[in-house]
Amino acid sequence: MPTSFFGWIAFLIEEYGPLFLKGAGRTMLIAIVGTVMGFVIGLLVAIVRTIQLTPSAGRVKRGLLASAKFLLSAYIEIFRGTPMIVQAMVVYYGAMQYMGLDIPALTAAFLVVSVNTGAYMAEIVRGGILSVDQGQKEAATAVGMSHWQSMTTVVLPQAVYNILPSVGNEFVVNIKDSSVLNVISVTELYFMSKSAAGTYYRYFEVFFITAAIYFVLTFTTTRLLRLVERKMSGSSNYTVYGSQSNAAAEIKVGKKT
Repeated sequence: MPTSFFGWIAFLIEEYGPLFLKGAGRTMLIAIVGTVMGFVIGLLVAIVRTIQLTPSAGRVKRGLLASAKFLLSAYIEIFRGTPMIVQAMVVYYGAMQYMGLDIPALTAAFLVVSVNTGAYMAEIVRGGILSVDQGQKEAATAVGMSHWQSMTTVVLPQAVYNILPSVGNEFVVNIKDSSVLNVISVTELYFMSKSAAGTYYRYFEVFFITAAIYFVLTFTTTRLLRLVERKMSGSSNYTVYGSQSNAAAEIKVGKKT
């Protein structure tokens, strides 16, 4: 058996390398699915919460919209105000005990991360919508667009661009927070690490490797997201055609020729 720290690191990587890779892959799968589904949930919730009825709207419509906004606000406050580890226990064991549903652990993980992320995304998207100039939405309404049309074609494309860094941050958070799902036996990276550490009781060395893997995952993800942001921003070097400076330059060139 190894006698040094780095000897144990090399031994554990050789012995449990496939286990670490499987756990890292499962962690990334949960983070990707949870972030994408959470973004969709947050998008829909934010759109509903930003609906503004005209003064001529009937009482029934106003009552339904007020009820929907109240329920969505309650959803956001509950899932933002309770830990994900508790939500996972409630969903997984509650469905089994009171509904008789034996939900697979991975399915429960997707559900919990998606709904939890959706609560945070709803506020992020709402902030992005409010950051778009109000005049653009008013102009879309003036030309006959509905709330949904103005949102999907005018407001949301700009809002999504504005909130892209926050969405990326949620993705990175989900990579790390997926570790709490080991309480419902989801075989993600932390769960696999516990299994590896329990064999030789080398907890420090195993979780040193685990920390390094988490760092690689989050660091790589962050850099990729920044690259996407730069691509969406376009080139920083551009020419404004038709400006006075360009016109003057063209005149000078014409005189020389």
